[in-house]
Amino acid sequence: MQYEIIIFDADETLFDFNKSESEAFKNTMLEFNIAYDEAYHLKIYHEINRAIWKEFEKRLITQEQLKVERFKRLSDHLNIKFNEAEFAKLYMKHLSQASFLYDESIDLIESLHKEYRLIIITNGLTDVQDNRIRKSIIGKFFEDIVISEEVGLSKPDPKIFEHALSNINHTDKSKVLMVGDSLTSDIQGGINFSINTCWFNPNKIMNNTGITPTYEISALTELKDILKNPILDNK
Repeated sequence: MQYEIIIFDADETLFDFNKSESEAFKNTMLEFNIAYDEAYHLKIYHEINRAIWKEFEKRLITQEQLKVERFKRLSDHLNIKFNEAEFAKLYMKHLSQASFLYDESIDLIESLHKEYRLIIITNGLTDVQDNRIRKSIIGKFFEDIVISEEVGLSKPDPKIFEHALSNINHTDKSKVLMVGDSLTSDIQGGINFSINTCWFNPNKIMNNTGITPTYEISALTELKDILKNPILDNK
C-alpha cells in the first residue's frame, strides 16, 4: 500500500500554536491595561482554553459560544472585570496575525507536495485560521484547507474527513493518512473515519487513553520513513 493523500492537523503539528497564543494573549492583556504576569496569567488561560476545547470536541459548547466563554471564565477566575466580547475580538485579531511554523515544517511540506496530495483539517475559528494558515508560506502546497467553523463540522467527527476527501474527489480510504498531535481529536477522528493515523508526539508523553494510532513519531522528519515503509493493513 502506498499513501496518496496526507491529511495534516495544523496547530502543534505544523504550526507553533503555543507561540502564537502566547503572543496574542500577552498583547491583548496589555491593551486592556491588565498588569501581565506570563507565568501566572498564561498558565490559567491555557488550563481554561484546553478545557473548553475539550468541551467543544464533545459537542458541549459551540465554537461561537467558545469565542467569548473562555474569557468570561478567565475574568471570573482572575476576579478582574472586563468586556469579554471585546477581549475576545481583540485576542482573535492578534492571534490571526501570529503565524509561526516549526522549523522542519517548511522543508517537509515542500518535499511531500511533490509526491502526495496534501490537506489540512483544523478545529479552529475561520477569522483566525484563514490568515494564519491559508495565507502562510506553506498554504499554497495544500490542495484544500478545511476549517471547522467554516464547514460546521469538527474533529473527531468523521464527517469532516468525508467532507475534505469529497472536496478533492477522493474515495479510497486505504490511501489516506491522518497526521496530528491530538489523540482525542486527530487520531480518534481518523479512527472514526477508518483511515490510518500517525500521532505526532514530540514530548514523548505516555498514551493512557486507549486510543491507538497506526504510527507514532516524535519528529516530523520521521514521517518520511513511514511513507517509504507503510504498514500494509489499513486500520
